[in-house]
Amino acid sequence: MTIHKHLPPIHLHPILLIFIVIAFLTGTFVELMIILLIVLWHELGHYIAAKAFKWRIQSIILWVFGGKMVTDEHGNKSIYEEAVVTIAGPFQHVLIYLLVSILSIYHVIPPFFIETIIFYNTVILIFNLLPIWPLDGGKLLFLLLTLFFPYRKAYHTIIMFSMITCIGLIIGQFLFYPFTLSTFLILLFLFMENKTEWKQRYYVFMRFLLHRYEGSSTIKSVRAIEVSHHVSLMDVFAQFQRDKKHSIYISLPGKNRIALDENDCLHSYFYDKQYSKTIGEVAVKI
Repeated sequence: MTIHKHLPPIHLHPILLIFIVIAFLTGTFVELMIILLIVLWHELGHYIAAKAFKWRIQSIILWVFGGKMVTDEHGNKSIYEEAVVTIAGPFQHVLIYLLVSILSIYHVIPPFFIETIIFYNTVILIFNLLPIWPLDGGKLLFLLLTLFFPYRKAYHTIIMFSMITCIGLIIGQFLFYPFTLSTFLILLFLFMENKTEWKQRYYVFMRFLLHRYEGSSTIKSVRAIEVSHHVSLMDVFAQFQRDKKHSIYISLPGKNRIALDENDCLHSYFYDKQYSKTIGEVAVKI
């Protein structure tokens, strides 16, 4: 469902429609509107930062207690840029605290609204900083992982960690905390989002490689990769890291070694369609 026709288009996620119905039935529609305004303000922080870096933005999707900015940039921007865009969302909550403080001093709005805004602003901030993909905390954890591990390993790790964390929180709610339907639905929603991400992990990684092949990825440094000649191209690609260009050193029989640029490997895979070739076979033909 679209509620905005200008850029960026703003959509309501189906799970949010369920909460809108619940709000009408339980008489908490005012609270829900406050939550949506805070979430929208949060997502606009991401949007403004992304536009400052000239990212291509498709839309903004609003959930309950969070949202998602859909962009055409998939792992090809620098870690620094993604970190700034990610942090820009939580930073918006600091501005809300400042605004509410000013409104409180001058008694512009009733104390009930002040307390409600502060409460949900805090809840939404803490929720979005949870280390669960695709929340901001999960994205920051993913970026941290990519500093030390190849892109594919970091991506697989954050998705698996997020699913396990969701399951743990759901079990914890049943065993140790008072059960609330809203919390259960949100955690279930996040688990399903990560389950979908896991099913699409191959396509996400291929998109990452395709951006490198097209030359649209940010490169900050060079890192050597040493592999045996019988390793497949995909296993070589699995060692690629963000913000780094790779020189690939191939060990051949007889203790010989040759070097290959990553662009040659990507060209062999995407252009020559040598999907099942080993790195040694590709090196011989170049």
